[in-house]
Amino acid sequence: MSASEKITIHDIARLSGLSKGTVDRVLHNRGEVSKKSYEKVMAVIKELGYEPNVYASLLAKQQNYSIAILLPRPEPGSYWELATSGIEKAAEEEKQFGISTTLYTYDEYSAESFREACYQVLSQKPSGVVIAPMFQYETQVFVQELANSHIPYVYVDTKLDTPGGYLAFYGLPAYKSGYLCASILLMKEKVKELLIVRVTRDKERQSDPTVQRRAGFQDYIREHNPGCTLRSIFVSPTDPAATDEALNAFFSEFPQVRHIVMFNSRIHLIVPFLERHPAKDMWVVGFDNLSANVAALKEGTVTTLVAQHPELQVQKAIHALSEFIVFKRKPAVADNHMHMDLLTRYNLEDY
Repeated sequence: MSASEKITIHDIARLSGLSKGTVDRVLHNRGEVSKKSYEKVMAVIKELGYEPNVYASLLAKQQNYSIAILLPRPEPGSYWELATSGIEKAAEEEKQFGISTTLYTYDEYSAESFREACYQVLSQKPSGVVIAPMFQYETQVFVQELANSHIPYVYVDTKLDTPGGYLAFYGLPAYKSGYLCASILLMKEKVKELLIVRVTRDKERQSDPTVQRRAGFQDYIREHNPGCTLRSIFVSPTDPAATDEALNAFFSEFPQVRHIVMFNSRIHLIVPFLERHPAKDMWVVGFDNLSANVAALKEGTVTTLVAQHPELQVQKAIHALSEFIVFKRKPAVADNHMHMDLLTRYNLEDY
């Protein structure tokens, strides 16, 4: 059969030796079909050699599917605003297969807000879910409900090894990214002490998305610079005056510290203080190419940024769910690690 001919369910049934009803169930994901029958149908489609037209004709009467995307609220200029930019592109790519997407958001500093968003998602009974987990216990409860309802889910940014099993994960290898940060800070010389800046999060202390990144960082220090003292402070994500106060108190006590790392996208929070209190040989490493971070990189206040492409994470996650929901294709591997781009003021123009 030539590529230009319209391929029908009758053709697929005839060539596979199966009934039209069985072929219809495979193509439209309706009811139970044996693995053997599924493989026969897909083998015939592949043999016909013109998959785009095959899918276009076979899915003309397709079932509609919904993918729920559960992310922290995307404030202007934030990491999660970058992440949501991947939704529109993925939705456009997948709509030919009857896929629609809906974004549900929550306050990343409130476990209660996360619970409410999870309830909203479950009440809609989606075909699949993309989730950025911030609260470990609440995420475990949520994905167990998804597993009980046979709803596949994909993690982005971070993941939990939760009961029921996730379909896929898209994000940086957290431990390795922390290890990389330490190697950057220790690139020039042995370091006697350094500062880890952390963000104050939820009151219940459930949310700690950078724990694996810190573990990788600390292991590198122990292995390559065991005499280094690691110091930490917490800063507010919403109160610049409190952040300034915390940094001022720290550097009043430890004025000799010249190496700073922050494991999330908010290195820009400490930039105003560093600009008001410039110090020679300061080495500052953070994550993500947010506009505020990039501006600090251009000025030299931040030394290096590690970019992790949140928009691509979400786009790939939606695609993986679409492939599984419509065609029953699982990703080749569960954990799909994004590449880590190191940005400096010297290569930023070409990025």
